[in-house]
Amino acid sequence: MFGIAFGQRIRPAVSAWRGYSSAAKEITVREALNSALDEEMSADPKVFLMGEEVGEYQGAYKISKGLLDKYGPERVLDTPITEAGFTGIGVGAAYHGLKPVIEFMTFNFSMQAIDHIINSAAKSNYMSSGQISVPIVFRGPNGAAAGVGAQHSHCYASWYASCPGLKVLAPYSSEDARGLLKAAIRDPDPVVFLENELLYGETFPVSAEVLDSSFCVPIGKAKIEREGKDVTITAFSKMVGYALKAAEILAKEGISAEVINLRSIRPLDRDTINASVRKTNRLVTVEEGFPQHGVGAEICTSVVEESFGYLDAPVERIAGADVPMPYAANLERLAVPQVEDIVRAAKRACYRSVPMAAAA
Repeated sequence: MFGIAFGQRIRPAVSAWRGYSSAAKEITVREALNSALDEEMSADPKVFLMGEEVGEYQGAYKISKGLLDKYGPERVLDTPITEAGFTGIGVGAAYHGLKPVIEFMTFNFSMQAIDHIINSAAKSNYMSSGQISVPIVFRGPNGAAAGVGAQHSHCYASWYASCPGLKVLAPYSSEDARGLLKAAIRDPDPVVFLENELLYGETFPVSAEVLDSSFCVPIGKAKIEREGKDVTITAFSKMVGYALKAAEILAKEGISAEVINLRSIRPLDRDTINASVRKTNRLVTVEEGFPQHGVGAEICTSVVEESFGYLDAPVERIAGADVPMPYAANLERLAVPQVEDIVRAAKRACYRSVPMAAAA
């Protein structure tokens, strides 16, 4: 029913990477995701979307707006509140050559389907000696929004990135969202695509090249959002924006911060991270997730293993508080990294902190 054409060659997952020129227009992250889904569904009849409220309601966050009218109920499937059920159906469809995009209303609800994501999708290519490909994308909002409680605020980047067989992507800008989602849909392996609810309405400039239907962002390649020479700051998703704001504050105090937008959590672009640290000699990692066993911990380990001799200061990790997300707004703010936390960490790394005795 999806116009299956088995045995077709898989399109390249990435396009040749270029340094893109001046912006042509501005679009929101929501528009970027919607256009990526639309173009990939138009280009490949094997691509279909499935999840709660993706059709008649146009998506819980309006990411799938207009797709039901354009592609019909056979390719935009509304489901009951049954994550384990529709995720299992999606994985089975991927076994048979289709390319499902499975939307979770929040990634916290992917816990209902984690058996299919890990045991059915991530492990199948290895366990079948490469005979089974599972070209499926699991996407939806991840991490803290605002006032939605602990059951809707967990960041699952480190959870899924710890599992071989999965690729894990976390876009920040409209360019990231559009280019990475297109790459994820074209990829022959299962991809966990972690969006951020608070970024959906954010507007970013994009170039004409980004708006081209052939545009893709390479999976596994980080982006240096801001060059610097004194300290490296790594971040992903919403924290990239916080890191850039921190870098502006630091620049006014004579500290030149290099900000790396990870984009890809697994595979992790260790080369770009280590090259930056070897230039700046200092590292600050930023993430919303829990500190223990986090993405920042993995980055710090990589730098210690590969670039320890270049470090001029201890590495600094900024992460969420080691507690379930509070509901109260004042406590929620304390539980999530803030711009000032990044600024203080970078100053410590550059030995520019004001001693407490002097500040008293």
